[in-house]
Amino acid sequence: MAKSTYDEALRRLLVHEGGYTNHPSDPGGPTNFGITIHDYRKYVKPNASAADVRAMKLDQAKAIYRIKYWDAQRCDELPAGVDYSVFDYGVNSGIGRSGKVLRRVVGLPDNTSAVTDQVLEAVAKRDPRALIIAINDERLRFLKSLKTWPVFGAGWGRRVAEVRTFSLKLAEHKVVANVAASHPMPMEATPAKGVAPLPKGLQKVTTATPVATGGATAAALHESGHDPWTIVAVAGGFVLIAGIGWIAFHWWQQRKQHAPTPGLVPVPAIPGRAS
Repeated sequence: MAKSTYDEALRRLLVHEGGYTNHPSDPGGPTNFGITIHDYRKYVKPNASAADVRAMKLDQAKAIYRIKYWDAQRCDELPAGVDYSVFDYGVNSGIGRSGKVLRRVVGLPDNTSAVTDQVLEAVAKRDPRALIIAINDERLRFLKSLKTWPVFGAGWGRRVAEVRTFSLKLAEHKVVANVAASHPMPMEATPAKGVAPLPKGLQKVTTATPVATGGATAAALHESGHDPWTIVAVAGGFVLIAGIGWIAFHWWQQRKQHAPTPGLVPVPAIPGRAS
């Protein structure tokens, strides 16, 4: 897809993402224009609050989309339709997942999510329409596996269907302006991130429990007459354990988001197709 068509892809994506939301079942947390508070803190304001996210400017959101999702996945170099499917998937479920899925459907190892020159070469040997179908089929299977599917499933399913249909039209016609004119815009937003939710029980155990235990232990040492340095050292040790637990928890979460989908098979190459 040509660079000039990024605007059409983003225009459709923004309809799906909607405006400000902070749904308790959405693992993205406070979100505006589809940009989570975590991304806003990374790219705009490190200590941003929910109020800052609510006040986010559209141009700020567009800049983040271009850098983090479109450029990072080299969508300008992907075939028409494949680019839009990968872009929308990456926004909804993370580029760690969408990148690995793209690699798997072209038969490459998914030990990384990077869209490399090797990935682009493999994509060029496949039928774009088959890739679009495979990517969106996997996306729907993944979303249906999430515990939040009963809450957001209707919207997610509609979004995947619309992305698939428009992507296939792009792959067939390649003239974005003509396709956009003949294909209606999405009518309803689906404002929730299709990622594996954080298990609150595990998060509590990995962080709150060590901190609470450390506080109780420090209080007991104080009552026993131990010197302040010993108490500080013990309390600090439990805080360190909590920090390690937090890091381990988020590492586990990343692994969960990037895990392979059972049954996903590579799309066969087209004999004779130019690489």
